[in-house]
Amino acid sequence: MTTPHGCGFYWHERCFWHDPGAIGVFSAPGEYLQPQPASESPESKRRLKNLLEVSGLIDELVVSKPPAATRNDLACFHTSRYLDELEAGSQRGWGDAGEGAPYTAGSLAAAQQSVGLAIAAIEDVAAGRRRNAYALCRPPGHHAEADRGRGFCLLGNIPIALQRLRKRSEVTSPRRIVVIDWDVHHGNGTQAAFYDDPEIFSVSMHQAGNYPLETGAFEEQGEGEAIGTNLNLPLPPGCGLGAYRYAMQRLVLPAVAAFRPEMIVVACGYDACGKDPLGKMLLNSAAFAEMTAQVQALADRLCQGRLVMIHEGGYSEGYVPLCGHAVIATLAGSRIHVHDPQNDEIAGWGYQSLQPHQRELIDAWRQGWERFGALDEADALVASCLPMETR
Repeated sequence: MTTPHGCGFYWHERCFWHDPGAIGVFSAPGEYLQPQPASESPESKRRLKNLLEVSGLIDELVVSKPPAATRNDLACFHTSRYLDELEAGSQRGWGDAGEGAPYTAGSLAAAQQSVGLAIAAIEDVAAGRRRNAYALCRPPGHHAEADRGRGFCLLGNIPIALQRLRKRSEVTSPRRIVVIDWDVHHGNGTQAAFYDDPEIFSVSMHQAGNYPLETGAFEEQGEGEAIGTNLNLPLPPGCGLGAYRYAMQRLVLPAVAAFRPEMIVVACGYDACGKDPLGKMLLNSAAFAEMTAQVQALADRLCQGRLVMIHEGGYSEGYVPLCGHAVIATLAGSRIHVHDPQNDEIAGWGYQSLQPHQRELIDAWRQGWERFGALDEADALVASCLPMETR
């Protein structure tokens, strides 16, 4: 029996009803593109919810279906012009929110519900009503910018929720917050939202040269008083278990520890898995569980356990549920285990070990980032709190 302060799980059926149209893996239909369901379909998320039910893990979680976000909530991040355009398109029954973000009737309601999940998860953890939380958001949000949608994302789930949190006087809000984005695509929307904000540290590990093409370089490090609070790790295609483990331990975790956050939010995409049609990385479900355990250990040491996972991308309908279940079981400290029949197969693929060019690149980033924080001191803190099996 879970306690009221246990792991929260936030979901709503309305999020599964968003329909981007029959675009397949593309951003729009075309004359010679036979219609097929969009890659950003509800099935990977619905199957994750169903797997939680079938395994019994959901009975160990504090399940919540919070209300949708209001227009005032959305205005914490988005411009009035953009919100007007979304509402007009919703009434018309179709539209594209900007770039590769098609939507149909009902999509705006689903997107507002998705934001509502992120708001509730973040505010419940911030207020101590939940120790940690997972929000099964759809549509995703980390590509959405203030004045347009991009890359399947209509509304900025995390930026809206964090900006709303900071404006609410009745919530004793954590001020220093880290957002770690391990979706295979660069979190351009989150970066843009907080690029000049010294209290929000944005970290994105993503596949270099994937979407979006014009953002995500290591040299993008914040501006003004916020220089040193934006860290991008554009990893080369083909990175697997060794490269991600080295990047986490060599730079991501020490940089987060050096920032001394009061809460950690993870943009939790699963498209860096080896089965994803839109990414070229090689992770398995155990890798996502390991990264979760590492971040959770750091949150326990620095943030009184305040950790929130916001579901982002991941387009393998069959494999995403196994990755998500592994993450949520780790977050909840559950003994329930679901066998992943492809975990060991993926781990056995060639080039899973850290490659020399990957080590060289990550070491160079580490050297370039050392001017922003005492990483050697942070190394000791990270080593002291990581679970032995993830070191």
